[in-house]
Amino acid sequence: MLINCVAYVHGSKLADIPVAAIAEHLRSADCFVWVALKDASDDELREMQRQFQLHDLAVEDAHDGHQRPKIEEYGDTVFAVMHLLEYTPTDELMVGEVSVFVGANFVLSVRNRSTHGFLGVRERAEREPQMLRHGASFVFYALMDAVVDRYFPIIEAMEEELEAIEDAIFERGSERENIRRLYALKRRVGMVRHAVVPLMEATGKLFGGRVPPVCERSQDYFRDVYDHLGRCNATLESLRETIATAIQVNLSMVTIEESETTKQLAAWAGIFAVATAFVGVWGMNFERMPELKWAYGYPMAVGVIVGVCGVLYWRFRKAGWL
Repeated sequence: MLINCVAYVHGSKLADIPVAAIAEHLRSADCFVWVALKDASDDELREMQRQFQLHDLAVEDAHDGHQRPKIEEYGDTVFAVMHLLEYTPTDELMVGEVSVFVGANFVLSVRNRSTHGFLGVRERAEREPQMLRHGASFVFYALMDAVVDRYFPIIEAMEEELEAIEDAIFERGSERENIRRLYALKRRVGMVRHAVVPLMEATGKLFGGRVPPVCERSQDYFRDVYDHLGRCNATLESLRETIATAIQVNLSMVTIEESETTKQLAAWAGIFAVATAFVGVWGMNFERMPELKWAYGYPMAVGVIVGVCGVLYWRFRKAGWL
């Protein structure tokens, strides 16, 4: 589906143009075209390929989707794939994708499986005509910057969730739920890392040394995106380490609680074993047992049993077993 097709001259918006007029504007001096598609059909991609002379392999990747974040060169055109991350209403982390084709005088973005568009990016770019004069390279930077900026709230939300789980680790009876939440969080951290790390590696190609010609004028801006990705990656690594530690602590708490339960069972078993031993002796009814014919024999036996069991209970309680 076509979202926007706009022509710009000297950093200012010229007009919304039909797709059929793209080739005409590409031939104009100091003019570049910015087109945005969402869940593009085969016919739309073929038309864009014809208008912008795109490489077959890049178009195939944009059509198939589910690509690893990357930046590739096809002649004078740069092709980039970035993952779009967003939470669903059910708090599930959904991974979308945007493919961006960048030429000397055009930018084409193809967004798939994502509800968050880039209208804000276009508005921001149009408010900064002095930057938009850089042409397609600045638009490419603005799109990358918007994608990366959306990673930060997701990472912050995961940090807050981890803190909440850490607070619950020492609550008795919460071990199973904590393990479930930790592994779910670990999975989401992995999903974000799969979006951040490959893109950070690819962005390193856009500044310093040999860079694609279309990006030469915006190297400082791509370095800034790289720095943001580096911050994301550092935070994600810290999250991974903390999650691993939290899992180990949670498992240790399970072991400690199992040990405490074993101690309690052993203590009660010891108390009842003593009582059973006394009852067993006095229950044999031997003729030569003096207390059998003593008027206070029964109360004395019960008193001894209760007394000994009480002493054992006190000792176990003092030792922390009960």
